[in-house]
Amino acid sequence: MPAKVDKECCTACGICADECPVGAITVEEYAVVNEDECIECGQCVEACPNDCITLD
Repeated sequence: MPAKVDKECCTACGICADECPVGAITVEEYAVVNEDECIECGQCVEACPNDCITLD
C-alpha cells in the first residue's frame, strides 16, 4: 500500500516531498501522495517530524 498522510496532523512543511526519491508527494494545504508513483520506500515516513505518514 502506498504511503498515507493524516491530513489533520500534517503541517505542510514539505520535508516529506523533499525526501521522496521519486517525487510522488506534492504539498498544498497538506501533503498528498500520488499512489501511482509511490514506491513504498518509507523515506517520507522517516522524514516526517510529526509522524503523520504511515505505510500499511
